[in-house]
Amino acid sequence: MSDLLRRSDASPPVLIPHQSTTSDSAPPGHPHVLAVGAPGPGREQLTRTLRLTGHEVTHAVPGDVRRQVRLATPDAIVALDGGPDGRRQGRDVIREVRADPAGQALPLVMVTAERAPATVAELLRYGADDCVSEAFDPDELSARIAAKLHRVPVPVEQLLLDPRTGLYSAPHFMAELDRELQRPAAARRGGILAVVRVAETEALETRLGPRVRREVAERLAQVGERLGNVCDRLGWDDEGRLLVLMPGVDEETATASLREFAVSVAGTPFVVADENVRLTPAVGWAPLSACTGKGASAQAAEQARDAAEEALRHRDLRPVRYEPWMRTAAAHSHRRARPGPRALLAAVTPLLSPVLMAALGVGVPFLLYQQAYAAGWDAAAVAYWVVVAGLVASALLIVLECLFSLDATPRPAAPGQPYPVASAVIAAYLPNEAATIVDTVESFLRLDYPNEIEIVLAYNTPHPLPVEETLREIARRDPRLVLLPVAGSTSKAQNLNAAVTRVRGEFVGIFDADHHPAPDAFRHAWDWLSHGYDVVQGHCVIRNGESSWVARLVAVEFEAIYAVSHPGRTRLYGFGVFGGSNGFWRTDLLARTRMHGSMLTEDIDSTMRALGEGARIAMDRTLVSRELAPTLLKPLWNQRSRWAQGWLQVSLRHLWRGLRSPVFTRRQKAGLFVLLGWREVQPWLTLQILPILLHAAWRAGGADRLDWAVPVCIVAAAVTMSAGLVQAAFAWRLAVPELRRRKGWFWRYLFVSTFFYTHFKNMVARAAHLKEALGDRQWRVTPRAAVATEPPAVATEPPAVATEPPAVAVEPPAVATEPPAVAVEPPAVAVAVAVAEPSGAGGGS
Repeated sequence: MSDLLRRSDASPPVLIPHQSTTSDSAPPGHPHVLAVGAPGPGREQLTRTLRLTGHEVTHAVPGDVRRQVRLATPDAIVALDGGPDGRRQGRDVIREVRADPAGQALPLVMVTAERAPATVAELLRYGADDCVSEAFDPDELSARIAAKLHRVPVPVEQLLLDPRTGLYSAPHFMAELDRELQRPAAARRGGILAVVRVAETEALETRLGPRVRREVAERLAQVGERLGNVCDRLGWDDEGRLLVLMPGVDEETATASLREFAVSVAGTPFVVADENVRLTPAVGWAPLSACTGKGASAQAAEQARDAAEEALRHRDLRPVRYEPWMRTAAAHSHRRARPGPRALLAAVTPLLSPVLMAALGVGVPFLLYQQAYAAGWDAAAVAYWVVVAGLVASALLIVLECLFSLDATPRPAAPGQPYPVASAVIAAYLPNEAATIVDTVESFLRLDYPNEIEIVLAYNTPHPLPVEETLREIARRDPRLVLLPVAGSTSKAQNLNAAVTRVRGEFVGIFDADHHPAPDAFRHAWDWLSHGYDVVQGHCVIRNGESSWVARLVAVEFEAIYAVSHPGRTRLYGFGVFGGSNGFWRTDLLARTRMHGSMLTEDIDSTMRALGEGARIAMDRTLVSRELAPTLLKPLWNQRSRWAQGWLQVSLRHLWRGLRSPVFTRRQKAGLFVLLGWREVQPWLTLQILPILLHAAWRAGGADRLDWAVPVCIVAAAVTMSAGLVQAAFAWRLAVPELRRRKGWFWRYLFVSTFFYTHFKNMVARAAHLKEALGDRQWRVTPRAAVATEPPAVATEPPAVATEPPAVAVEPPAVATEPPAVAVEPPAVAVAVAVAEPSGAGGGS
């Protein structure tokens, strides 16, 4: 940023002392010194000394300094500390001089009879620029005055640029902003004002002192200078906030530059007050075009500060644009929200979803098929072959993933580097985790790792809980446990973002609050990371399968996901997926990537952003952590609905961008299409079998007159149904030992998924799509309660949802198919039922 700190030609001049206009017999150009003190021998001696050394001298008594300075502004002031009665008057003189704007920049030298260091320090702190003894040498006094005149001691707040940070001081920055806003509208195109807060400033200042604010601002300025294109002018205020003025740029360009700046700051280790730290910039900005009239600069600054406060809540490195609701958000944060359109929408969406699904998925296509047929085109026949092709393709993809899972990349046999310091972060919404969190923490303290490991419990809670005292007692007993309450947090993403700057490890394991990792998990994770990988996703195993038939269903499903689909897809497409829990990141990558709390599946969103940077993500099914599954159908519906809607959000944001990105290979782009594109089409495509069947029955004159034995339909049904059988078999073959012994669970899973669970998840996906289209993004906490069960399992209600919103999702309900399939071949019509098991959905919570 070569022009980052350039001063504008219109910048206000630096305040400097005026030259004296007093006429005297002294030679022209001699410095004019105002000698301050009560009349007496001391002032007379001072006057003689000053005149002997070539200074022009005038006098003032304490209390009359301001008037004398205004009558004839001196070049310097030399004042006596002692009064005629022996009382010290130096502090009063300093206060009088500095209270006058004309005296703030004048060099002030105090002459004191006391040379004790405490006295000198006191005078300097009050505003003196130098102190000399009454027994001064005339040449020394003259040299000191000359030095002050040569380097004028202008107060920092009056300098255009801060001498240490190189930033505009707050008054001068606001003056620059005023000038920009006063430009004619025709000459002022676009432009924004941004305020950057650093989330760690208060904690650092508490620990290291007030010097932190200036040093943090200095570090931010260094990053901006290194980038070269972030902004035009930078300043800072007394609170340590960075002020960024970017005139003449459109909002998209400004946002991109600010995002680049934030990511660069977050990814750079800094030294502040001799301590290594990571910083989290919270960037808020306001468009200059919205600020007009009197007080526009103050309005723009206030709006940018409000936006920065909102950005500080999320800590996800995304610049936040000011919105009017931010002005009153803090004042109304504790008030109960009134029912409005959004609340009404959330209430009616569950009622509207079945009707809309039937209308959009069945009614509208049926009418279109009829209209097309009346116009002479048999669209239903074309749709039939598309559906059959989709079913068969989905089934083949499942089988292909199963086959590739047998040849998954093995974990390196030994670490490529010595084991570094490691960190585990447990994200928890404590009211929901109170029954299980102590067991979780104890399981982490049993980890077997050759080097130092810290366990950070990053949690939020709306009110104090008794379990917090238990946790504090554990932390006192074992210093490896670090408790990190995140004030104001409402999501797992915020908790993780707060923790990532506090961890000391070279890599970080992320876990939900119900996870019990295997003792060797961190050692095996480093085996991957030390060989060039950036993220490694482990195998999540359900530990409360005995609790209910729903938990058993999810237990087998997780084996299909983590033991089969994840490893197979990673091998097939060349990239893995972070599933929200039991995942291990390099700390520097996680610090740059962060989690976006606005995404319902922030884990998949972070995966796509990391992959877009070229990160390598591995999958290791031997890296095991055990968690809890939902035990009832309703919590399972809410969980999977959240995942499905989150996957849709990720698809809308990242699919097209990924397909155009030069970072991904063709093979990886094919995987992105299947993962983010095909999985969103699949639930609606399979539903088309119903309007096709209705249209065929209408044409044939009744369902009893359809031909159900067309060979192609039988083959398609056999292929699609066999995929579910193959997937269940592979899941059993590659499952962890404690589940392989439960063969009956896998047979029941095959039966239930064929006739219910596949269709259940497709219904969930379609309902989630409608919720997203209607703008209903409400996050519902999955309840959790401890339930006794056989060891080692500890059963609770649902799987761990570490925080309030958002949920973690592991895998999409990728290629599930919906029965039945209908073949339309005029004049005969055939119908066949075809069901394929999904390659997997679900994960963390």
